[in-house]
Amino acid sequence: MDYKTLGRTALQVSPLALGTVNFGWLTDEKDSLAILDEALDSGINFIDTSDNYNAGKTETILGKYLSSGKRDQVVLSTKCFAPPNEFGSSDPVKASGSWVGPNDRGLSAKHIRLACEASLKRLKTDYIDLYQMHHIDRSAPLEEIWQAMDLLIQQGKVLYVGGSNFPGWYIARANEIAKQRHLLGLVSEQSIYNLAQRTNELEVIPACREYRMALTVYSPVGAGMLAGAGDEGMRRRFAQSVQHKDQLDQYAALCAELGEAPAEVAIAWVRSNPHVTAPIIGPRTMAHLESALHAMEIALDAEALQRLNTIFPGPGGEAPEAYTW
Repeated sequence: MDYKTLGRTALQVSPLALGTVNFGWLTDEKDSLAILDEALDSGINFIDTSDNYNAGKTETILGKYLSSGKRDQVVLSTKCFAPPNEFGSSDPVKASGSWVGPNDRGLSAKHIRLACEASLKRLKTDYIDLYQMHHIDRSAPLEEIWQAMDLLIQQGKVLYVGGSNFPGWYIARANEIAKQRHLLGLVSEQSIYNLAQRTNELEVIPACREYRMALTVYSPVGAGMLAGAGDEGMRRRFAQSVQHKDQLDQYAALCAELGEAPAEVAIAWVRSNPHVTAPIIGPRTMAHLESALHAMEIALDAEALQRLNTIFPGPGGEAPEAYTW
């Protein structure tokens, strides 16, 4: 694989990141470990997880894997914001099996510290390569956040800090306050981006470009929607009009012409954006991983890209030109 730097850092990461949201949920531990082995053997060194995936089970599985002598081979990223939760439960108390207090979520200095310590314990490591804030916390001053993150960096527990689901204005504000404190600031942003969801093109991608940040994107296949399967609720929401159904039909026809699977074309399209550092795939099976690896070999020509942009036109460019003169 041709490795890339993580934004303006010197850290080298693979152009495909292994997301682990299914590990311990739809994928059992044995299959999760096998997928991890195959990913590393294929050259993927960028592993993404979160403390709230499956009530901490995902980080625990990763910790078991990495503690077998593979920790230094990977760039490990995890996240903090929400209390560890299980899919299928909206009640964090019920999901985690213990009482969740008012400081067990968000980006207070207290929660950042406690969440990091808990992740380190589950991951069986003494440092996290990329520690990401999973969402913005409108109640937490950025000065407080950077003080907490800087302490973790000074302690050697975190190497780099990134954001996730951040809007463009918050990326700018966070980096400017970090600059005032003589800190490196945000080195990456992780957010949703695929053919059917291109809002990032308005302001998030330009903000990442301006601050020389890496952009890693999750759900490149739209939760399976662009693969012709996946989350039925999402597919129903997207295909609620004839126009959207027509889009999916046109997309399927184009993929057939290209002789490639729709899921692989979707990943190839995300990868074709020069501002994207790495799509994040969340394989449930070994076949899903192999499909994503094949997508890395697909080069969409100008005609195919134009036809995809016609089917899924996006917001019309960057702000403000996308909506004004």
